[in-house]
Parts: sequence; structure tokens; C-alpha cells
Amino acid sequence: QVQLVESGGGSVQAGGSLRLSCAASGYVFSSLCMGWFRQVPGKEREGVSLISRGGRTAYADSVKGRFTISKDNAKNTLYLQMNEMNPEDTAMYYCAATACGPWYLPRLAVGAFNSWGQGTQVTVSS
Repeated sequence: QVQLVESGGGSVQAGGSLRLSCAASGYVFSSLCMGWFRQVPGKEREGVSLISRGGRTAYADSVKGRFTISKDNAKNTLYLQMNEMNPEDTAMYYCAATACGPWYLPRLAVGAFNSWGQGTQVTVSS
């Protein structure tokens, strides 16, 4: 089972930036497809971005051009750089992981991942 711990959340004004990190343990990090999801109270958890073992990426339309996902296999860490943030980005952000084949790119969907972190809160004020 993969253990995931998010960090880097906080409060920022509209137009600002934050970088989230997710430290993974308990599995060979380079064998994982990783993703970021977010959720606000009363709404379903939604996909933000994901990255395959080989570095292929996918983004939700709402964050394309503003957010960048990356990973460091040597540090077993996933990142999400968030720029030009707006109040609609306010949510609890979750890191997710699933074992996958070397050429596989999962769907950006909750059901495609089976390991989850506890989340880190991001608040964007106008």
C-alpha cells in the first residue's frame, strides 16, 4: 500500500502562486501513476492533473496553462505548481497514486486511483 503525505497548502491572494508536494512511500515510486484531485464541501472530488510513469501529463480544462504537475523519482515526490490562482481554486487538494504500466495514462478520475493522501487545504482570496 502506498502512503501519501501532502504539504504546501495555505492561503494566497488571487493571482498568486503555491506549490504543493506529495511525499510517497511504501512502493516503488517510479512504478506509479500519480495525480492531484480537489474537493470542496458538498461537491464531488474532481481531477486536477495526473502524470504517468513516463512523464505524460493531463490537466482539467479549468487549470490548463496555470498549473503544472511534475515529479522527482529520486525524491519520491510529486509536485503541483499552481500559478495565476483564483478563488475557484479554493479546495482541499489530494494526492493520489496507482500502480500502472510504463506506457499507461490513466483517466483523470477518482476511480482510476487506489491510494490517497489526507489532503492539504488551499484557500484563494479575492
